Amino acid sequence: MPYNLRNRSFLKLLDFSKRDLNHLLNLARDLKRAKYGGYEVQRLRGKNIALIFEKPSTRTRCAFEIAAYDQGANVTYLDPAGSHLGRKESIKDTARVLGRMYHAIEYRGSSQRVAEELAKWSGVPVFNGLTDEFHPTQMAADLMTMREHAPKPWHDISYCYLGDGRSNMGNSLLIAGCLMGMDVRIAAPRSLWPDEEHLDPARRLAEMYKARLTLTEDPLEGVRGVDFIHTDVWLSMGEPPEYWEQRIELLRGYQVNAGLMAASGNERVRFMHCLPAFHNLDTDVAREIHARFGLEAMEVTDEVFESPAAIQFEQAENRVHSIKALLVATLGS
Repeated sequence: MPYNLRNRSFLKLLDFSKRDLNHLLNLARDLKRAKYGGYEVQRLRGKNIALIFEKPSTRTRCAFEIAAYDQGANVTYLDPAGSHLGRKESIKDTARVLGRMYHAIEYRGSSQRVAEELAKWSGVPVFNGLTDEFHPTQMAADLMTMREHAPKPWHDISYCYLGDGRSNMGNSLLIAGCLMGMDVRIAAPRSLWPDEEHLDPARRLAEMYKARLTLTEDPLEGVRGVDFIHTDVWLSMGEPPEYWEQRIELLRGYQVNAGLMAASGNERVRFMHCLPAFHNLDTDVAREIHARFGLEAMEVTDEVFESPAAIQFEQAENRVHSIKALLVATLGS
């Protein structure tokens, strides 16, 4: 078990070193094998974890709950109506209450500051399930998935993220690859490139771990020779619907389609998406966008999403195993 993660919070990728992440990923691999093999040992019996969700979720909530239950822990789910966080009670006071009742706290909401304050005052590990700035638990699953499909040294693995480079996924994929010494490309309109506050640490990490970092406005340049092509929705959760027109105008040339996959020149290239995805007209939002703009798909076409190259559902499953590793590493006996 990774001893150096004991009682540690995971608020952003920069909280962990490359060695820490390798420990976490090795543990996630072992726990996944144990679950499939039927020999998993529960190391979280008697532990209680509070799950604070100010933003709704399918994968994050289910992954934390299943990971905890598999390991014998109990969870309490708190939606926006289930706590007074920041409204009738300060974050500091809520943190000090929950810290006396629970062994750890997961937080999913808009503000990175809230996650940081919970960690400062609760006295227990706090895990960032998503904020507007970062999505570190998703990165653990993404790295785990890439290693499964490209079993070679980190420095030989390359990927390109296409879309809004300033989003929590853009920021997190930027940092994750540089921290692991990978070949990282961000393909986006220049106005949607990551901010300097995120580029500065990424460049320092790239120099430290000999990563290659490329920012480009050309999607074809971005995907050339890569092992993985990542994307995400063009409008992040919580952004106003009136931004759709502007974002579609900026990003329609960055759609992941069969032509873009072929442009990688790698017949083994894989497609990844943190989900949910607008790849067809099966959702209310997609139908609204189609009625307004005539698009049958947005960030990824259905052809790619349903192709053998698409591994987004393995990526989603790995949320369970990587989050379980985080819980066991920080709280386990």
